[in-house]
Amino acid sequence: MPELFVTNFNRNFTGVSATAANVIRQQMKHRDLALVGYPLPGCPAPISLAEARKKSRNTGDRPFAIWHVRRNPEMRAGIWARDVLRLPIRLVFTSAAQRRHSAYPRWLISRMDAVIATTPKAAEFVPHVRATVPHGVDTDLFQPSEDREADWRKTGFGGRAGIATIGRIRPEKGTDRFVEAMLRLLPEQPDLTALVLGRATREHQAFLDRLKEKIDAAGLSDRLLFPGEIAPEDLPALLRSLSLVMQLPRYEGYGMAPLEGMASGVPFIATDAGFYRQFSCNETTGIVLPDEEPESAAKTAATLLTNADQLETMARKARQIAVETYSARAEADGIEAVYNSLWQQA
Repeated sequence: MPELFVTNFNRNFTGVSATAANVIRQQMKHRDLALVGYPLPGCPAPISLAEARKKSRNTGDRPFAIWHVRRNPEMRAGIWARDVLRLPIRLVFTSAAQRRHSAYPRWLISRMDAVIATTPKAAEFVPHVRATVPHGVDTDLFQPSEDREADWRKTGFGGRAGIATIGRIRPEKGTDRFVEAMLRLLPEQPDLTALVLGRATREHQAFLDRLKEKIDAAGLSDRLLFPGEIAPEDLPALLRSLSLVMQLPRYEGYGMAPLEGMASGVPFIATDAGFYRQFSCNETTGIVLPDEEPESAAKTAATLLTNADQLETMARKARQIAVETYSARAEADGIEAVYNSLWQQA
């Protein structure tokens, strides 16, 4: 019987999904676990919530099973299973938010047996923190290109090089900032193509439409593209073909895109949000902008793209730091220590 149940109740592949999948692929090598809910790439076939409840009744040699939850509905399901159904389980929650949760999530989090914060700042906003464990990237899956220009040609997007921003299309993610930066950068870089990798929900469709109108008016609709959300299995190949990743959010809890780029040997440019400054390793792997103006992002990108030696040095350092400091293996080890502390206290 599984001793660990990892929940994934969101059918969409989000940043939370990606971080969960990264860890599960490491944990399944040595831990008897079950994925509950919707499938994740490279992970075991999921079981239903009802099946997870049934399997949790028999914990084998363990005093209880652990349910690792990451979203509000998952916390709610875990609390019901533990406190109402009286199943022998303990609940572990991962929190990345770097701001105060609203009332309902705060109550849910207060009912967790252990909380893992992804950053010291995130730890300030939640109780029961057992450990601070940064999210890690799968450095086996995300790897540098041997021939970046050839890999970019394979994408079919045009030009000789690519730059991208990754995430939901909405103001909070700074999609408009990226577009404004590209409207300044692309005319100076005739061989460069820019990508907005993500989708807009219905709520932000008008926001997306306005961005496209602005791009069309600038005559850049053939070079500033919106391919939509990239399938998880296709993202590593696309990332390693890029020359730069640019993330300009107004708010970010953690932010995996620069880290996935780093593992792929791709430096980044970013606003001072999420964990980006720590990723930059004193700006040897990426540049954290001194202000939030799109003009600054455009100028910084132009400087890097016209300095091949600096870009290559940063690319090598980015890969090194991703492997040595921010691997999924390191994250899984940190989480494992929390599990063991709970079992040992039983």
